Amino acid sequence: MGRVVADLNPMLRGWFGYFKHAVPREFKLLDSFIRRRLRAILRKQEKRPGFGRCPDDHQRWPNAYFASLGLFTLSTARYQARRPR
Repeated sequence: MGRVVADLNPMLRGWFGYFKHAVPREFKLLDSFIRRRLRAILRKQEKRPGFGRCPDDHQRWPNAYFASLGLFTLSTARYQARRPR
């Protein structure tokens, strides 16, 4: 999973750089979609069917798990970009 996150982060950073002035709520929706798809990958590695939507998956792999892997989050980046320096 670390390699998937490492491959995904540059794309997310580039996407954020281009669309950073988009509607803020879209970033939260995209973050949740990305984490859901990553949970689906983890389920598939365990040979379990599903899309990573059930509450058990969120308990097994919470958002903090992906943050510990270094996943770039669009909503956090948006918040940091909006703060005065």
